[in-house]
Order: sequence, then structure tokens, then C-alpha cells
Amino acid sequence: MNVAKFAQIQAEFLARITQAVYCTMATVDHRNRPRSRIMHPIWEGPTGWIISWPESHKARHLARNPAVSLAYLPETARPVYVDGTAEWVQSAAEKQRIWDLHAATPPPLGFDPQPHYGSIDDRYFGVLRVTPWRIELANLGGEPLIWRAET
Repeated sequence: MNVAKFAQIQAEFLARITQAVYCTMATVDHRNRPRSRIMHPIWEGPTGWIISWPESHKARHLARNPAVSLAYLPETARPVYVDGTAEWVQSAAEKQRIWDLHAATPPPLGFDPQPHYGSIDDRYFGVLRVTPWRIELANLGGEPLIWRAET
């Protein structure tokens, strides 16, 4: 079933991702081959935030093609799929805001980035903004709930 507004699936989306915590995120390499890795996003409404290393394979992939696909598996019969784009946050103020968001959000979704990165100035610290164009809450044996961003 298609839904018009993210608010119609937000509670169920948050319940499922909170249960799963981690997801896989697929990017596409320079030969158009998919590559997946485990990620730990935190969400504000339909926008995802991922703290990650900005000199990684994924950074090179995203520089060529910003399309990403995330998959959560809280339960085999109730996966969550997020398709969208990812971009690196450049603003120091926004990086600090996302740092603070991660630190202030209770586990298991939040975590203290300080032991890993020290500060937002660490060369290994980067923030990805995930902007979905489609979110699907699948239901094995039932109808999925699908939200698409207005374009």
C-alpha cells in the first residue's frame, strides 16, 4: 500500500530500525558493481545520518554515484528498505549538530563518537546525509507500506 506522507509510516519505521539498529548500505563502484557494508544510521524523520570515514571505498563510490540502498532486517518477515542518495556534510556546524545528536540519543541507536574520533576535526570523521526517495516496510505474506518522497 502506498502512503502519501512519511508520518503515516514513521512509528513503524522507527520501531523496526530500533529493533535492528544496524543496516547494510549498498553503493556502486566505478564498474557499476554493487558493494554492501554494515552501517549505523540515526534518523530524524525521513533523513538518515551516518558517521563514517570520508576516505573510504564508499566515499569514492558516492563521488561517482550518490545512489544508496539500505536494508534493515529486524525480523525475517519484516525488512525495511530505504532507497535514496547520500552526500557528505561539509558544514562544521552541521557536523557538530550530528555529533551531538549521536551522543544525546540513547543506545542502541545513539553512541558517543568521542572515543572513536576525538572531535569533528578528526580526519576519519565524516557525516553522510541520506535523503530517501523511497522507504518500504515489507511484510512477508502481506502488503508492504511504501512511502515515496515528493519530487
